Amino acid sequence: MNTLRNKVQLIGNLGKDPEIINLDSGKTLAKFAIATNESYKNAAGEKITDTQWHNVVAWGKTAQIIEKYVTKGKEVAIEGKLTSRSYDDKDGNKKYITEVVCNELLMLGGK
Repeated sequence: MNTLRNKVQLIGNLGKDPEIINLDSGKTLAKFAIATNESYKNAAGEKITDTQWHNVVAWGKTAQIIEKYVTKGKEVAIEGKLTSRSYDDKDGNKKYITEVVCNELLMLGGK
């Protein structure tokens, strides 16, 4: 490993249709969440499925492709980088969020 990089790869299903935002600057933003599942057996031998939800944002051409082709339930593979940020909610409370900034997307599954 010559250089360490911030790189995330996930395969999962969208929990709902992406939110598409067209900014005044002309840029397009797509926001969505994908679920990943991991299965294992517990000490009693029962199969346990652990579902994790990941917040994803995409910009520009990637966001435009998402707007046209990606809907709730679709299986996608994404690649991007992990980012963390904070913001103040409507009540003035500071909130923290971690999201994946997607730079590549591959649509999986059938039609």
